[in-house]
Amino acid sequence: MKYLIVALGLALGFASSSAMAATCGNTAQGFDGFLAKIKKEASAQGVSGEALGVLDTVQYDAGVIKRDRAQNVFAQSFLQFSGRMATDARITKGRALIVKNKATFDAVQQQYGVPAPVIAAFWALETDFGADIGHSPTVQSLVTLAWDCRRPEKFRPQIIPALHLIQKGWLSPAEMQGAWAGEIGQTQFMAFDYDTSGVDFDGDGKVNLRDSVPDVVASTANLLRKSGWLAGQPWLQDVKLTTDLPYDQADLAINHTRAEWAKWGVVEAGGQPLKPDKVPAALLLPMGKDGPAFLAYHNFTKAYLKWNESLVYSTTAAYLATRIAGAGPVFAGRGQVHVPSYEQVVALQNFLASKGYDVGKADGKIGSGTRAAVKAEQLKIGWPADSYPTPEFIAKLLGR
Repeated sequence: MKYLIVALGLALGFASSSAMAATCGNTAQGFDGFLAKIKKEASAQGVSGEALGVLDTVQYDAGVIKRDRAQNVFAQSFLQFSGRMATDARITKGRALIVKNKATFDAVQQQYGVPAPVIAAFWALETDFGADIGHSPTVQSLVTLAWDCRRPEKFRPQIIPALHLIQKGWLSPAEMQGAWAGEIGQTQFMAFDYDTSGVDFDGDGKVNLRDSVPDVVASTANLLRKSGWLAGQPWLQDVKLTTDLPYDQADLAINHTRAEWAKWGVVEAGGQPLKPDKVPAALLLPMGKDGPAFLAYHNFTKAYLKWNESLVYSTTAAYLATRIAGAGPVFAGRGQVHVPSYEQVVALQNFLASKGYDVGKADGKIGSGTRAAVKAEQLKIGWPADSYPTPEFIAKLLGR
């Protein structure tokens, strides 16, 4: 789970970057001094005893940094990633677990408004339904990543909440283990979200996201609701397009009613007409005009993209939820899509950055900044503005 809100952490009294001595490093040098400041800050925040003592075992973890630098999985295309992750086996197991835990899922939907397939899809993608929740020491991972210069602002507000979980008795120091980047439990909560959005749905006096299915299901729903989930509303719908669509309107920042999309010839994936109503939706083309197409509703643009900012992950999670709910396989598109390589996307991002576009780090991932810049350049050179950089487009733009 990657839903991190630094501002909320600071509002609740977690250390500011200045209070934590706004320093960082890319090696173990200086780490012990940083850890000492963390201990002082945690003590000042009221952390004591066993929870505070966990910091005594923390060491700089070079393995965590190595894994953080090697994340290229989200550089895959949607069809590549979803083909690996939204499998028939996960669809079948997700449906079976919903039946097995029907009373829990029904009660959670009644209280939080989130349907069972949505929760089951995250459960599948994050840990394969709890089969692999990770064995890395959570606090050590968080402190290491908070010291590292790449993105310390994402991890510093997580350290004291992780200690809170121990102090409240929700997790023992031995149980404070999870994924290498600090996520905990069967749907991979960061410590801040665990501390503030975890739900004791089984009524045993603690929130247990490692072993309690009721707590996992309810906490996941609660976090999605806090992210903006609207009960009774759709999240993603597989559709087909016409060839004369105004592709510059295919943008998650642009909403039209279903009636308007219908006028442009957008139909359901099975060929049936869209409902000609006023429900707003954005048109998402994760692989451009010739690839899969989806109507993305409020619950996708708000809740899903807050869960994980990666478009390929969020689209896959939402798509898997539709499959568990009974939808058929995605329509792959009207034609073959030439997918750019990691190296081609990095070269494109460096070129766009040199032109003044804010594309973030050149990481080979086609994120929102890269897509917006691609759309702007497509409009300039008269290409269909579908925001997707094919190898042909990259070659033309870079003059190769």
